[in-house]
Amino acid sequence: MLEAENRTALQLSRRMRRLRRSETIRGMVRETSLSANDFIYPMFVVTGQDVRQEIGSMPGQYHLSVDQMAREAAELRELGVPAVLLFGLPGYKDAVGSSGYDANGIVQNAVRALKDADPDLLVITDVCLCEYTDHGHCGVLDDSGNVLNDPSVELLVQQALSHAEAGAEIVAPSDMMDGRVGAIRAALDATSLTDTAILAYAAKFASAYYGPFREAANSAPAQGDRRGYQLDPANAREALAEIALDIEEGADIVMVKPALPYLDIIRRARDRFDQPLAAYNVSGEYAMIKAAAQRGWLDEERVIPETLIAIKRAGADLILTYHAKEMARWLRAR
Repeated sequence: MLEAENRTALQLSRRMRRLRRSETIRGMVRETSLSANDFIYPMFVVTGQDVRQEIGSMPGQYHLSVDQMAREAAELRELGVPAVLLFGLPGYKDAVGSSGYDANGIVQNAVRALKDADPDLLVITDVCLCEYTDHGHCGVLDDSGNVLNDPSVELLVQQALSHAEAGAEIVAPSDMMDGRVGAIRAALDATSLTDTAILAYAAKFASAYYGPFREAANSAPAQGDRRGYQLDPANAREALAEIALDIEEGADIVMVKPALPYLDIIRRARDRFDQPLAAYNVSGEYAMIKAAAQRGWLDEERVIPETLIAIKRAGADLILTYHAKEMARWLRAR
């Protein structure tokens, strides 16, 4: 009996080995694959003209002025990347982030420019106050520096409406205020914007992996931190509860952020919820690969696909990643 079991195990092992013999065979039996259609490309829009300035902590990523949007749309169309996520760096900031919900704000103008350049490009906008407030928090503050939830939600609703009116097909609240998804959904449904979808940053953790983004978006808090409203990295059940709440409030797509340290959350969310699931391969994850590749410690043409396939294998339907362009180029070349 033991000898028969050993023969069976050996046959199985050899069968799997035979199916690894060539790239053609490996490709035919591959369980998970990537395509450019999986990616959403984040972009940082700034004031000014003819601005294309590389971000120091994120090699290969740029601050772009609105007049650069047509060039970006053409490149993304050529590469087959179907969607972008816009972050705005306004010309002025104040305590209530008023430039964030200005009808002629930086993101609103960028949305219009992108839709004019390529009506088929899917434009998603980040909805949050942190890029627009002079204190850098995701909501308005009381006199003691505490974030006020309900007044913040009122302003986030205004911001989401202004983005949708400018032409964004999806708005993406990232602030982690309680009840903001339901409030935004109700406001959209009360207007002609009911077809606008919501991609909720449903499980957004208070992560150290956001460091390069805060430089790129000039959004680091002037005092304190965001642990009072973003998720504790130790809590998985709480993350699933937050996702469930956002779905109940009307989110069309839910997201886990960051991706790599939270692959277990992505997997658990995929197993529990049928909603489309996104994962954000954040700035710190991107910057670590770029820094290691620049020093010759990693082969980025191998490690980037391995990284992104891990996120998709964990259960993500959509991947927000700064690697979108280069990965799309490599996929086309194969």
